[in-house]
Amino acid sequence: MKKKIFVWNERVRIYDTDAQGIVHYSGYYRFFTDAFEQFSRDVLASEFPLISEKVWFVVVESKAVYHKPAHLGDKLSIGVEAEILGKKALKFSFKIHKEESLMCDGYIVQVAVDSKKWKAIEIPKKIVDKIRKL
Repeated sequence: MKKKIFVWNERVRIYDTDAQGIVHYSGYYRFFTDAFEQFSRDVLASEFPLISEKVWFVVVESKAVYHKPAHLGDKLSIGVEAEILGKKALKFSFKIHKEESLMCDGYIVQVAVDSKKWKAIEIPKKIVDKIRKL
């Protein structure tokens, strides 16, 4: 069964680029983050990374692979897929396209933590259930 992909559309802004109007590598992480935030609201009905006063999610790993440069003004589509890695970790994978061209892909891994003790805890059931439904 193929997972449902959430898509967020974004335009390259001047603050994403270098002096030549090409997206700086850090700009792709903004696209990942913006798409992830919208995915969290629309799909998970949650305000990641702060799920509650007790449960937070923190990034423990990230990766981006740059395939083609994006430029100022380009319209991009960012696909987001969620995967449960275990009882405490989630992986969010991203594919950034300009029309049919893959510009960048990557992922972030987040771990649920107790906000007071700063120790890993199990992912809340409501989040797990929503991801499994995808």
